Amino acid sequence: MTAPSTTDAVASPPEASGAAEGGDDRSELEILASAVDRAQREVGELDDDAKQAAEGLKVALEAFHRPALVHIVQTLREDPRGKELLFELVDEPMVRAVLGLHGIIRADPMTRANRELESVRPYLQSHGGDVELVKIEGNTAYVRLHGSCNGCSMSAVTLRDGVEEALVSGVAEIENVEVLEDEPTVAFIPIDSIGRRLDKKSLSDLGWVQGPEVSAVGSDTMLRFDVASDVGDTQSFIATSVDNRLAVFRNECVHQGMTLDGGVVDDGVIVCPWHGFTFEASSGDCISNPGAQLQQVPTRIENSRLWVQLDGNRPAGKKQSGTRP
Repeated sequence: MTAPSTTDAVASPPEASGAAEGGDDRSELEILASAVDRAQREVGELDDDAKQAAEGLKVALEAFHRPALVHIVQTLREDPRGKELLFELVDEPMVRAVLGLHGIIRADPMTRANRELESVRPYLQSHGGDVELVKIEGNTAYVRLHGSCNGCSMSAVTLRDGVEEALVSGVAEIENVEVLEDEPTVAFIPIDSIGRRLDKKSLSDLGWVQGPEVSAVGSDTMLRFDVASDVGDTQSFIATSVDNRLAVFRNECVHQGMTLDGGVVDDGVIVCPWHGFTFEASSGDCISNPGAQLQQVPTRIENSRLWVQLDGNRPAGKKQSGTRP
């Protein structure tokens, strides 16, 4: 089980009050926690003897504080008047952080489960996989596995077993782990959109145009869809889904500019219906004429729908860059 770190709690550094008065818009807890993180980094840079002395002081101070805190909590619990007050105090983030640091109260199961997953995530990612904790209901944790964690290979099974062992052994409330079906991912994501969740208006303001439902793009198939740009013209695209990865391209073959819809996707390869030119469905790379490539379009998924970003719709001055995960 992963022990709570001091990042999850706070001390009281001298500069905290000054930072709060200086216009810092972070909460007091965030400011104090940042100061603790900074102090821990500085301790890590000390020579071995100084580092050992600093860590020894930390352990001694925590050991000195813990009995007093335990006594306060036990006294409040034993008194009907104090029990209600204790519940109110624990709702205060600063109090909860300090009591959690000393192991007097535990974080909620979702927090502790995510902490356990962080301990196995480097191993999963080193093998091309990842894991997402979706929810905990009763004694069952529901996770979604990505990349090489999916499938029936021995390596995938081993990775899934590692996730289950971490959650069951590390979180007392979890007895079972259920794996949910992986959601599709997109093959080309603009760097400035990674990790951002936006509503429909915000997406439109940033030049994104709504496309079809993700569920409309069948596995190993091609779906044509047309959207209108800000300047009023209609642009045509094709979407493909191979190995649960979605890609969107302009509906135009690099050979003679003919449309691609009406073609087929065969074993991860797009086949043009006009002259049989072939392309990798995940990247658009031309197999028939290496060096040529279909024009891939920046794509994201929001609320189970595809959104594409058109060149003419992008905010002025923004140069598009992206990543293929």
